[in-house]
Amino acid sequence: MPLPSGPEHGPSSRQCGVLLHPTALPDTPGCGTFGLAARQWIDQLAGAGIAAWQLLPLAPTDGTGSPYSSPSGFALNPWFLDVEALVAEGFLDAAAAEDLPGGSRERLDLEPARLRAAALGACLLERWPAQSQERQQAFARWRRLEDHWLRDHCRFMVLRERHGQQPWWAWPRPLARRGRLALRQLDRDAAGPLLQEALVQWQLQRQWQQLRQHASSCGVRLIGDLPFYVAHDSADVWANRRLFSVRADGDLSEQSGVPPDYFSDTGQLWGTPVYRWSLHRLTGFRWWMRRLERQLQLLDLLRLDHFRALESYWSVAGQAETAQEGHWKPSPGEALLASLQSRWQRRQGAGDRSAPALPLIAEDLGVITPEVEALRDRFALPGMKILQFAFDGNAENPYLPANYQGDHWVVYTGTHDNATCVGWWQQLEEDQRRQVGELVGHTIDAPGWQLLELALGSSAQLAVVPLQDLLHLDDQARFNTPGTASGNWTWRLNQPIASLQQPLEGLQGLALRYGRLGAGASEAVAGGSR
Repeated sequence: MPLPSGPEHGPSSRQCGVLLHPTALPDTPGCGTFGLAARQWIDQLAGAGIAAWQLLPLAPTDGTGSPYSSPSGFALNPWFLDVEALVAEGFLDAAAAEDLPGGSRERLDLEPARLRAAALGACLLERWPAQSQERQQAFARWRRLEDHWLRDHCRFMVLRERHGQQPWWAWPRPLARRGRLALRQLDRDAAGPLLQEALVQWQLQRQWQQLRQHASSCGVRLIGDLPFYVAHDSADVWANRRLFSVRADGDLSEQSGVPPDYFSDTGQLWGTPVYRWSLHRLTGFRWWMRRLERQLQLLDLLRLDHFRALESYWSVAGQAETAQEGHWKPSPGEALLASLQSRWQRRQGAGDRSAPALPLIAEDLGVITPEVEALRDRFALPGMKILQFAFDGNAENPYLPANYQGDHWVVYTGTHDNATCVGWWQQLEEDQRRQVGELVGHTIDAPGWQLLELALGSSAQLAVVPLQDLLHLDDQARFNTPGTASGNWTWRLNQPIASLQQPLEGLQGLALRYGRLGAGASEAVAGGSR
């Protein structure tokens, strides 16, 4: 069951990749962008024969900086706009660019990033009337094409700003309930701010697609991440309330989570609405199809978070304080994936036999049932393995490389939700350290690199390592700690992209040893002259 790859990347093969979110890119104030540092990063990957760049969701974040709880399942994060490109193309005045608010280059500062994005949007709007007719027509065409999500996203963001960032159910009732007259008046009265929001999204998509084309020309695939649920306070729920477990007053009738397990005696309560699947079925999963197709227009491969909820999901009463009293409910995942597969095959212009597999990775971590595995395998989706989970003393542990069945896996040393490998090693008990040492075969002195070598040598078709592990960083560089609300998502790379050549060359050498070099590697390296 090979990982899908588009024709521009050639046939599937054993590959490796690096996990790095754009917010962590250096050389810009406040936050990374889709600009020069991102292009340099792709060039560095390609030159080392690294075939994949994995990112977290590119969506706007919530107030804590999390891209997994976004006000939009379709929009891109305005923080990522590259100012230099906008100035070079004449969309932005150079003097105005110099006056934009700054921010720290050491860590991601949420408020400066938000203020900078807002000021940049205002500058784009101010200069828009001076743009050529050709540009205005191109924007108008794009706006019509994306209207199914863009109009309500813009309305939502404008209303949110007008009402002091309050959730949509706290807005005046005509707006919270999307009264037709109230929306018409909003469209008239807020034409400027609504245009500004749309212009920002247009520019983001232009810049991202240029970056994606550059990656494609270099032989680097872009792997994205899609949260299963969408935030309660989001344009998606506000504009499509009937599709979610939300009452007319905005309260949740049911919410998502997971049951009690060895991680938590009370389970996890996520506070996002679950889907009213019967209504999604009646529409032919139209909202889901649009959501997935939007992501697959932006990315080459997509990790579907919490995949197990496509088979059945844990539903908890809307006002519950813990997840203990929830229960499992069936999901129509097979019908949804079949619909997506059919549309994907038509898009590729191929018949059933020759069409590539769906470009999805199933995040199948945790306690997974045979039914979930059967659904994953029915659509030939690769699952996930995390090496940090492998060392519990159980020889049958499914995360141990010796226990992988087949090659239809993506293996990680750790993910954005894990400690860095150095931090993980520092927290291990002595018996676990001994087990790691026995598997590696020698003293552990660089845990990230030594787990990486296990990943590269495994049968998994794709091996991915967070950049923090390549740089041998401790938990000061950890990206997220699940279950905590502060101090996450803020790590940034505090060195130039060019300085990464040495660790990437080290990864290149290991990739060569284990047959994982991509097309971007130099002929000398691919020929074994190193």
